[in-house]
Amino acid sequence: MSFQPLGNRVLIEREEQTNQTASGLYIPDSAKEKPSEGKVVAVGKDAIEAGLKEGDIVLFPKYGGAEVSIGGKEYLIMSSDDILGVMQ
Repeated sequence: MSFQPLGNRVLIEREEQTNQTASGLYIPDSAKEKPSEGKVVAVGKDAIEAGLKEGDIVLFPKYGGAEVSIGGKEYLIMSSDDILGVMQ
């Protein structure tokens, strides 16, 4: 299935958080926070003009965007204006 965001919208796949801290402690799923980093999967025409492209790793607000399920996978759709920055 193909999805094309409209306008300045961006489709983002969240980066999964690791289950273990640097010191070796395991974090239960109930204690994990929603990741605020993800990979851009698809971009709308206006978002391309704003400098975003597929494959970019972006930072966004923890509770931003609309959660959707496409083809059995979970994604976020948000405005390019809500994206805080692109990781280099």
